[in-house]
Amino acid sequence: MSFKKKLRKKGREWLTQHPKLNPYKILRPGFYRAITSPIRTLPDFIIIGAGKCGTTSLYNYLIQHPGVYPASWKEIHYFDLFMTGWYRSNFPTIFYKYYIKKIKKQDFVTGEATPYYLYHPLAAERLVKYIPKIKLIVLLRNPIDRAYSHYNHTFRNGDENLSFDDALKNEKNRLQGEKDKILNDENYVSFAQRAYSYIERGMYYDQLKIWMNYFPKEQFLILKTEEFQKDVQKCLNQVYKFLGISKYESTVLKKHNVGKYQEMKPTTRKYLNDIFTNPNKKLNELLGKNFEW
Repeated sequence: MSFKKKLRKKGREWLTQHPKLNPYKILRPGFYRAITSPIRTLPDFIIIGAGKCGTTSLYNYLIQHPGVYPASWKEIHYFDLFMTGWYRSNFPTIFYKYYIKKIKKQDFVTGEATPYYLYHPLAAERLVKYIPKIKLIVLLRNPIDRAYSHYNHTFRNGDENLSFDDALKNEKNRLQGEKDKILNDENYVSFAQRAYSYIERGMYYDQLKIWMNYFPKEQFLILKTEEFQKDVQKCLNQVYKFLGISKYESTVLKKHNVGKYQEMKPTTRKYLNDIFTNPNKKLNELLGKNFEW
């Protein structure tokens, strides 16, 4: 790893371990947005996960719809990392929303996409207190492919120096005690939990069970990444219906955050398949849908 990459890695680690001193939680929204925060609307929807499942592409396709107004940032990370600052500052004003809906009689919804929310142990509890009627969108990918994509993303960023097989074997030790630290200290931010949770983040049943303790099922739209990749427009129409807005034919469907890497070893895939078989069955039972992974 080059010196520059090592320096960036140390910087990211330090900032995530010291959220109170992280300048981005204050500077990102901008001064004007911050002082006008009280007159801004809350989001109508949030894409809460899962990471490396196509959430960036989905969000970028959604905001092409003339009635979907983007947040200032796709990933705001308010309910996982930065529970301070001005959340509303990231969204349009209530006056603009009134103008679009009541005067122009057009669709208006706004939202963000932070895929770490689904996995973070406190995000659901925090969100329900703030926006109990929020519509939640979830993209789920074969957890084996998701884990490998996550690993390669972390490796490319210079935050991983183990082989995929070794990273999987060391995951439990790396994450040991991190969840408890988050639960016991709401200001604690775990770099390891975000970076090295290759298997853990694919345990969708466990994560959705927590979320569904706080939000009713009808507030969720759960999509399969493989179906999204196969027929983007069909899935977008499902989202439009869920959000209560008109259909729209997207014309720019460029994939985002697409990584190229070597194929996974068959032995590793079998190892992961054995791990995920029962959790996937529980997920199918919970959602009444066969994901066929």
